[in-house]
Amino acid sequence: MKPTVQTTGRGLYAITDGPRPDLLDVAAHALAGGARLLQYRDKSADSVRRHAEAAALKQLCATYAVPLIINDDVALAIAVAAGGVHLGKNDDDPAAARIALGAESIIGVSCYDSLARARAAAHAGASYIAFGAFFPSPTKPLAPHAPLELLRQSAALGVPRVAIGGITPDNGASLVEAGADYLAVISAVFGATDVRAAALRFTDLYSTD
Repeated sequence: MKPTVQTTGRGLYAITDGPRPDLLDVAAHALAGGARLLQYRDKSADSVRRHAEAAALKQLCATYAVPLIINDDVALAIAVAAGGVHLGKNDDDPAAARIALGAESIIGVSCYDSLARARAAAHAGASYIAFGAFFPSPTKPLAPHAPLELLRQSAALGVPRVAIGGITPDNGASLVEAGADYLAVISAVFGATDVRAAALRFTDLYSTD
């Protein structure tokens, strides 16, 4: 049986927007606001800083019993004993990542607007599949648009579904209704003046589950 992220429940999947000097502080606020998964996303080439930050975030997440997911970097995930890794189209395939990280690790896969890619990822042992962008994204303005119906169509694949791309507390309810197990959010959480309050607004979208 392939592992999934279902044991952490449904809710906010907070993705960091580093590098930033207050990374640990804002991550702590997001976790205090109810984030059920935290992804460390930093595209810079500073491997020393990235390792130190990832290790610190791993300890922080442990205090909240929340898995830390590393974006795009299987080696870093192994180095800090993270909960798992998130893979894009140019990264390792899920099966290879599973071998490297172990049976209990979380392997997430970006599927963009493709049900076929989601089907292949699920077959390869992905722990969750991520679709998006559902709305215009300030982080990835050129991202392909994913239709809402994709969340419903992918229900039969039997793995948790993550929605990403331009999500706010105001438009997120439609994604939850369509079947998104997690709302993956960068700007609307980590760009907020009050990160904890912003996270709570997303957490509240799942409060009736």
